[in-house]
Amino acid sequence: MSHRLAPATAAELEGLPAGYTLREMTGADLSAVHALETVLFPADAWPLHLFEEELAHPEWRLYWVLEAGAEIVAYAGAQYSSGMADVQTIAVSPAHEGRGLGGFLMRLMAARSRAWGATDLLLEVRVDNERAQALYERHGYTVIHTRRGYYNDGCDALIMQKSLLAQIPDLPEHNEGESA
Repeated sequence: MSHRLAPATAAELEGLPAGYTLREMTGADLSAVHALETVLFPADAWPLHLFEEELAHPEWRLYWVLEAGAEIVAYAGAQYSSGMADVQTIAVSPAHEGRGLGGFLMRLMAARSRAWGATDLLLEVRVDNERAQALYERHGYTVIHTRRGYYNDGCDALIMQKSLLAQIPDLPEHNEGESA
């Protein structure tokens, strides 16, 4: 019998920017998510089967989509394992950047990870993706390591970590001009 990770709470959803809805990603979303993935990350896009494999483990992975109407405009996913959580992916459509969606998803993954029992949250980011690095730094991540040649094109990855032991700021925070 598999146990699912708990979904987002009502308090966590209060910080959702107006005009958007959040829900857990399903298999029916994968075509749209993968299409957005290939536009946003042409050199490093996950193959469709990787998304399918991620959704096949709801006992330790949870993925979300943000929608504007019926269109998926952002998605994110986290993995939990014995006290540690990992941001697996986060993406926001360029047409919806700067509206706080990336920040909302970062706060959501931190809150869910802490609720799952994680003490730290990790992620990888391209060394040349300064905009994403700035978002992560605003949300309390620091660089702990460089993984040489991590990406398909040989680009290095920065490994960033956020401690979840300190109190997570109130989730309803929303900055209109926040990137990603």
